[in-house]
Amino acid sequence: MVRFDCAAVFLYSAVGASALSHGAANPRSYAEKQFPQSFEDGYSILKHYGGNGPYSQRVSYGVERDTPSGCAVDQVISIQRHGERYPSSGVGATFEQTLAKIYSANITDWKGDLAFLDHWTYWVPNKCYYEAETWTGPYAGLLTAFRRGAEYRDRYGHLWDGKSVLPIFTSGYERVIETARKFGEGFFGYNYTHSAALNIISEDSSQGADSLTPTCDTDNGQGTCNSLTNLLPQFYVAAERINSQNPGLNINATDVYNLMEMAAFELNARAFSDWINVFTLDEWVSFGYTQDLYYYYCAGPGDKNMNAVGSVYVNASLTLLNEGPSSGSIFFNFAHDTNITPIIGAFGILLPNEDLPLDHIPFDNPWSTGNIVPMQGHLTIERLTCNKTALSPKGTYVRLVLNEAVVPFNSCQSGPGYSCPLANFTSTLKERLPNYTETCKVPSSYPQYLDFWWKYNTTTTLNYQDGPISCAEGTTLS
Repeated sequence: MVRFDCAAVFLYSAVGASALSHGAANPRSYAEKQFPQSFEDGYSILKHYGGNGPYSQRVSYGVERDTPSGCAVDQVISIQRHGERYPSSGVGATFEQTLAKIYSANITDWKGDLAFLDHWTYWVPNKCYYEAETWTGPYAGLLTAFRRGAEYRDRYGHLWDGKSVLPIFTSGYERVIETARKFGEGFFGYNYTHSAALNIISEDSSQGADSLTPTCDTDNGQGTCNSLTNLLPQFYVAAERINSQNPGLNINATDVYNLMEMAAFELNARAFSDWINVFTLDEWVSFGYTQDLYYYYCAGPGDKNMNAVGSVYVNASLTLLNEGPSSGSIFFNFAHDTNITPIIGAFGILLPNEDLPLDHIPFDNPWSTGNIVPMQGHLTIERLTCNKTALSPKGTYVRLVLNEAVVPFNSCQSGPGYSCPLANFTSTLKERLPNYTETCKVPSSYPQYLDFWWKYNTTTTLNYQDGPISCAEGTTLS
């Protein structure tokens, strides 16, 4: 026989009634969850086209992006890739060749995945657009740069006194310069004209180490980089499928690669790319890995000299961080993707345990280009002054933020918000950073260290483009 405790029943009923009453007053559905249980990041094409398409935030480890409680940012050093752009002239030529091959099949009624070709047009108006920053569509490069500037004004505006002329440093390439200008307009608003001072740093190798784009001409046996084919098995499957849908068409795996790269670039200028949907998600995963291989072996830690290249920026950053705000509080820099990946390698973050394989995809690969250098990708160093906590003493700490996600050091995360004490940060990096001028045999007549952060111009003459931009313009100092 089951015996009920009347008091317990009464208590349960009272609590239940209260909960039901609260629920009745809540307008949300009983089925609505406080937190969703599905995440779509891995299924987003934005994570699988490498550095070719629009910006997306890095997938976070869950560490709070805002400044840790009890801390204040007193110095920020950031290097940013140019915003979304049109392809280079060389890459654009491969797109045109593949499209010409497709149209030469003389198919008048496209079927299957290519049915949209009956109305689709190439999205580059003419060859003069090649190399340039995009300004149309929701992913436009100039729009992204302006928005980032406005966001960073909100986040780091307290570091500017509102009076001083603040230098902005950019490498001497037209689209990089335009990104820096538009970022400056977003950061300063109406004050950009007189409050910013654009400093254009030549990309010529004669800049030596005093550069945002240092080079390394030492023969390092880049055999792996030079032998990358960009062709994975899934591309052959895609070619076969597309050809079967349109008899007479004869594209190959190389054409598939070109079309996938073109699809990513199309999003830089348009809101929608029909080409994205031509390929399966599995095929996009393969495409993304070809980009990981390139940035690892050709512009990252897979090239033994790239850490030396990245050490130029890292060493200069360590000097600034240890000097503190007395040497300046804001250092905004702009360059290319292949200038940022060596820096990430030199910092020793996101490194795979072993070299990336060429015959299969390691799905736990931390060197994922879509999370590292998408268009307008950026690496930000924050210097934090923090109060004492139960876990850490009062002091100065450092943390890295990559594409708006905090990336802690595995070996140093004892500070607030998983930051690293500046002293530990400095000693750890100094122990392992290679010597750039020795490794890359920089001529003694070239600058031997980065100096422009301390010796910069405060004139505003370069804040705006003087005259029209020339056709497919690249390197420039104006």
